Amino acid sequence: MVVKTQSKSRGLTGLHVGVDNVRRYFPKDTSVIELQLGHLQIQCGLKPGFWLDEPEINDPRLGAWLESHHLHRNRDRASIPLALIPAGKNSFRLQTVSAGGPTRA
Repeated sequence: MVVKTQSKSRGLTGLHVGVDNVRRYFPKDTSVIELQLGHLQIQCGLKPGFWLDEPEINDPRLGAWLESHHLHRNRDRASIPLALIPAGKNSFRLQTVSAGGPTRA
């Protein structure tokens, strides 16, 4: 699935997953997911609003990783599309997206 970075301010960066992706890939009984960010693995909690009107994943470690790996090149902090690829139960791998499809982050 394609997600986008979402930067509310420096230090408050996360992923906007989108309502359709939430319905398709995230069971409502899931409270924590694992994200594989290159060689780093983190667990992120999902807030109750994730399934309603806030389809976003926010975590300080995710934000720091996104800012150091992707947003440092983007001075206006515009959204960057990324691939969030299922990698097991409640586990996803985050990768960059190129014109030919996902590439390694």
